[in-house]
Amino acid sequence: MIPLLILGLLIQNPSAHGYELLALMEKRHYKYIVNFTKGSFYYNLQQLEEKGWIEQVHQNLLTSGRETRNFIITESGKAEFEQLMVKYGTKSEYVNLQFYGALLFAEQYDQSKLLELIQSQIDQTQARIALLDEYLSNTQEAPGIIDYYRRMNENSRAHHLVNLEWFEQLKAGIEGGRLD
Repeated sequence: MIPLLILGLLIQNPSAHGYELLALMEKRHYKYIVNFTKGSFYYNLQQLEEKGWIEQVHQNLLTSGRETRNFIITESGKAEFEQLMVKYGTKSEYVNLQFYGALLFAEQYDQSKLLELIQSQIDQTQARIALLDEYLSNTQEAPGIIDYYRRMNENSRAHHLVNLEWFEQLKAGIEGGRLD
């Protein structure tokens, strides 16, 4: 998935440098789409260059004295982008929260500690909703143009709201002495 994101970002931002692409991924909260680290991002960037799907166009010297490597997508990279769009665009997967695994053994776990785990899920989900609310309040969909990124974030927000309601019901059930 990371190669798709990098290639797509380079189509949107020709001649961008690696740090700029990584910053866009972080700013746009792509971590909700795929887990990535700075290291995995740069590893994938290097792999894309080695495969000839992107190429370096020039280097700039930043005011800090460091050089930036600027990239563009190649014709073979555009073909790979097309293949990756089909690969990921045709997939529909189950939602997997690691919390589900822990919840399988809720009855065998100390209930006060389980409440702490659920509260952690509530806190994290509220934080995600707040980030999405902040993004959505600062953007508007232009008339006549479908802003897929905005709609994706609206959908993500709706999912988080459902999860939040479920986590709160779990917490209330445990506090009431029942697991339901």
